[in-house]
Amino acid sequence: MTDHPTDRPPQPNAATPRSPSPSPSPSPSPSAPATPQARAVRLGPRSAAALVLVGAVGVAAFGWPFLAPPASRISAHAQDAPWLFAGLLVLLLAVVAAAISESGLGPKAVAMLGVLAATGAALRPIGAGTAGIEPMFFLMVLSGRVLGPGFGFVLGSLTMFASALLTGGVGPWMPFQMLAMGWFAMGAGLLPGPDRLRGRGELVLLAGYGFLAAFAYGTVMNLAGWPFMGALASNIAFDPRAAVPANLARFVAYCLATSLGWDLGRAVCTVVLTLALGPALLRALRRATRRAAFETPVTFDAPDR
Repeated sequence: MTDHPTDRPPQPNAATPRSPSPSPSPSPSPSAPATPQARAVRLGPRSAAALVLVGAVGVAAFGWPFLAPPASRISAHAQDAPWLFAGLLVLLLAVVAAAISESGLGPKAVAMLGVLAATGAALRPIGAGTAGIEPMFFLMVLSGRVLGPGFGFVLGSLTMFASALLTGGVGPWMPFQMLAMGWFAMGAGLLPGPDRLRGRGELVLLAGYGFLAAFAYGTVMNLAGWPFMGALASNIAFDPRAAVPANLARFVAYCLATSLGWDLGRAVCTVVLTLALGPALLRALRRATRRAAFETPVTFDAPDR
């Protein structure tokens, strides 16, 4: 007895392969961690300790008019103290640069450091400080953000040194400028969210930091030059015989009278350039960082025989 055709289970055609149904590709989870941002320099314990040391000495070098009592030896040599601190800062900056270089500043990082430092040094004479138009500050903010605090500190110091040689601005104020610009660029690398924050939020963060840090840079540089003024020059000059509150009032009046306009212009210029050119420059810096592969160890394979 033969089965009815409809009683048999349907057999697949052996000649025609069955194509598997395409499986839906997993969609990226919005909470998945972003790829960590590569750093040109990873700070080790020795370089971090050197940064802390130069930071402590820098605070003393900038703020000694308010830290030293009127009867101290430093106040008695008010005209010589900036020179002594300038010489000390030069040595400490060299130590920090050597420590950071030892922690992993490879040839690719040195090449990028040279390009960015040369660009920043060339940007500084464009405004020549007129009304605070100094376009190099926005470059330091974006470079420190992408390349990290260690690279940012070395970049800021080296850029200010190269620009001083380029413009003839070498003097006792130069080490203070190098340290202040190193802090300026390093602070951008310490901002939160380098691996997650992108787009408009990151630009607003960088613009806000550039605005505040531009005022901070002008204030600390006023501290470096304020003690050079003679006490008899005006009632806003540093008086080594006066108490701290009196000198603090003099210093505030000095900042308002001499540098507020320049600091405001520098801050506004940094914000405008960061918002206008920031997206393109951030993409270029991150693309160059990925292609350079700073954190990839270099290995050499033996040739095949």
